[in-house]
Amino acid sequence: MTYRGKLRKQCMVVLATLGAVLATAATPAQAAVSETSDAVPGFNGTVLAVAYSGSTIYIGGDFTSAVVKGKNYARSRLAAVNAYTGELLPWAPSADGRVKAIAVSGSSVYVGGEFGYVSGQKRDSLARLDATSGAVSSTFKHAIDGKPYALAAANGRLYVGGTLTKVNGQVRTRLAAFDLSTGVLDAAWKPTADDQVEALAAGSGRVYVGGKFHKVNGTSGYDRLVALDPASAAIVTGFKPKPAVIVFAIALTSDGVYTAHGGQGGTAAAYTLTGSKRWSATFDGDSQAITTLGDTVYVGGHFDHACRTARTGDQGVCLDGQDDRIKLAALAIDDGHLRDWTANMNGIEGVLTMATSTTVGAFAAGGAFTTINGASQKRFAQFS
Repeated sequence: MTYRGKLRKQCMVVLATLGAVLATAATPAQAAVSETSDAVPGFNGTVLAVAYSGSTIYIGGDFTSAVVKGKNYARSRLAAVNAYTGELLPWAPSADGRVKAIAVSGSSVYVGGEFGYVSGQKRDSLARLDATSGAVSSTFKHAIDGKPYALAAANGRLYVGGTLTKVNGQVRTRLAAFDLSTGVLDAAWKPTADDQVEALAAGSGRVYVGGKFHKVNGTSGYDRLVALDPASAAIVTGFKPKPAVIVFAIALTSDGVYTAHGGQGGTAAAYTLTGSKRWSATFDGDSQAITTLGDTVYVGGHFDHACRTARTGDQGVCLDGQDDRIKLAALAIDDGHLRDWTANMNGIEGVLTMATSTTVGAFAAGGAFTTINGASQKRFAQFS
């Protein structure tokens, strides 16, 4: 080879290397968690609620046993797992009907759903449990007309949303609150919504409410997503996003509100604290759960594809191209672009609940799936 040939080859190598470096630099950051679930228990029925508290994940749903290395352990719709080790914990109160929502405050775990008894004690779809022993609180006992679908603990209150019509005989129209210290029904926080509430999230001095409603406190223009004052329940008028379809879930950061929606297909959306939409992403099935971790928004649902545009057809089919994302997807938090991260699941209902722990550096997902990327993982997973 001549010197010129060697020089030309060296230049090509340098240019190729430089191109690779530039290409690497231009590649957007990817979701930092593994695409494979941690070694955590599975469950023999649908998981509908997950919540972190320190090193513990509290889990609720329709299951009657947890599955660890092929062995069943009795867990009647409530369970707890060590988030660091994946160990099934001895915490095992029992509910006689599905647990739909969980919120944790200090040493108390609040659960809501469709049960009438917890650990043999009558509790009308709402109960407070000891976070360590699982014992049912004797001082938190209420008569609920309707069902709690969502819980949030903040600002000294337990906020409850769902299909409520009365609490202890007092009118409460789909929303209510209880004092976290005394357990007493809050006499001041009693907003009204004209249809069911699906989601609650508290942060930035607000309580965010999502669902099917069109009027809040008798006021139009706050369809499906609204922010309320945490003490007075007055509408925060500076937040008025008006999404076009039902809100199933809400996640918050210090400067953003992230929502999961149904509709023709399904969407995930990001809003500023003033209600301006920053971005949205479209799927070919409902988005039913959402959470954030670092620079990534994770979305769960019963979709099979992420659509490349917002246009969808019959049954939500993507009209302008699609990428396989089966029941779970990762989006960039700044602009909503689809990450390469894939943890594809099976089944129809898919992911129904998600929660994040920044302390653990992980997020949990629950639903009706039984495999992730072809590996057995029944109805509960943690990605770290």
